[in-house]
Amino acid sequence: MTDRLSIRMWEPVQAHKAIQATVWPQLKAMLMAGQRMVVEVKPETRSLEANARMWAMLAEISEQVEWYGHRLTSEEWKDVFSAAMKRTKVVPGLDGGFVVCGQSTSKMTRAEMSEMQELMEAFGAEKGVRFSAVEVA
Repeated sequence: MTDRLSIRMWEPVQAHKAIQATVWPQLKAMLMAGQRMVVEVKPETRSLEANARMWAMLAEISEQVEWYGHRLTSEEWKDVFSAAMKRTKVVPGLDGGFVVCGQSTSKMTRAEMSEMQELMEAFGAEKGVRFSAVEVA
């Protein structure tokens, strides 16, 4: 028996069956074994396909856009876009410089990932980026 259980649910009947047949039996066994458990319900995070599309778009932006005299890596562009999504703060670093307090894209919901990709598309259109590596709807 695993100590973690994750089930994707998309409609009430399927969710009810999953909880009855899978969640409750495992939760009950763990509790009876003396374990303390936490049940968490949260929106589904972004898909692997959305993640792949995001990285392809970031690579295109990285190759085609100079940002205030700098060429940023895909990872740096990810930080720029995720920070823009959350209106994050910038704080002084421990040894000088600055640290952007951003958001992990792996924890983004599907809606948040979609919104970030729309932001990237709009930015790309403004900067003349050609998204040849991804199909932009």
